[in-house]
Amino acid sequence: MLVPEISLTPQMVDRFIARFGEEKIALLHSKLSVGERYDEWKRIEKGEAKIVIGARSAIFAPVENIGIIIIDEEHDSSYKSDMTPKYNSKEIALYLAKQANIPLVLGSATPDISSYYNLSKDDGIITLSKRANNSSLPQVEVIDMKNELSVGNKSMISKRLHEMIESNLQNKKQTILFLNRRGFSTFVMCRECGYTVECPKCNITLTYHIRQDRLKCHYCGYERKNVTECPECGSKNIRYFGAGTQKLEMQINEMFPNATTIRMDTDTVTKKNSYENILNKFKDENIDILIGTQMVVKGHHFPNVTLVRCNCSR
Repeated sequence: MLVPEISLTPQMVDRFIARFGEEKIALLHSKLSVGERYDEWKRIEKGEAKIVIGARSAIFAPVENIGIIIIDEEHDSSYKSDMTPKYNSKEIALYLAKQANIPLVLGSATPDISSYYNLSKDDGIITLSKRANNSSLPQVEVIDMKNELSVGNKSMISKRLHEMIESNLQNKKQTILFLNRRGFSTFVMCRECGYTVECPKCNITLTYHIRQDRLKCHYCGYERKNVTECPECGSKNIRYFGAGTQKLEMQINEMFPNATTIRMDTDTVTKKNSYENILNKFKDENIDILIGTQMVVKGHHFPNVTLVRCNCSR
């Protein structure tokens, strides 16, 4: 059973344990320690674990007499590894399924175009005509932030969103705010000469992280001290542009000082079990607002969440 994000494994494991029992399930992903991965690998190899749950690398688990392969959210690009060795878990799953003559189930509400086309040729598409528990589709509103500027609102939160968050707080409901950029500002520029601080390896602008007061490249990991003076013209007229999850969190704390918030992005999940701890804290402690990158919108189940905001740019 493959899921696209490590953060989804705790939720999936809990569901399988409730149905099949803990002793039959093994978990594989890169956030496990070397010892934990070794133990799980040996359990699978000996046949003690009958169900393997994990991220894309779990497709290599030494399962004997495999009976079915299931890939959840099959459209997700996370199943492709861009690190050496490069591989696509879906292609490996298809090969294994053909070799063992077993079913391969690709699950998605928005299937990958190539998967949909290939399966339609073989009449292999099964459609669910109703949502789970016959729930209705959510109401969607699109807010043009250019109109917010015209009325003097320079924050990342529209007037409409502010009202809805306020209503959620009053009704003791939870909110998820999604912004697909981490850090505080996406680039730093000198207003005198236009110089922008770039990564010497990748030639892209560095992102400012306010907590460490450092500039970081989100591609190769290069980082340096923040600049207070332009290296080109010597001006101190340095300005920060763009916005990330750190800046959004700061604005939310200023607007709603009595609300509890928690942030989930690559910067906050560096420690072991960080994914699980943050999600459990949001759910169990009824944190008012969860702020994060794409890992917060990957099929989590939070019954008390009634408002989700997605930041999009044209």
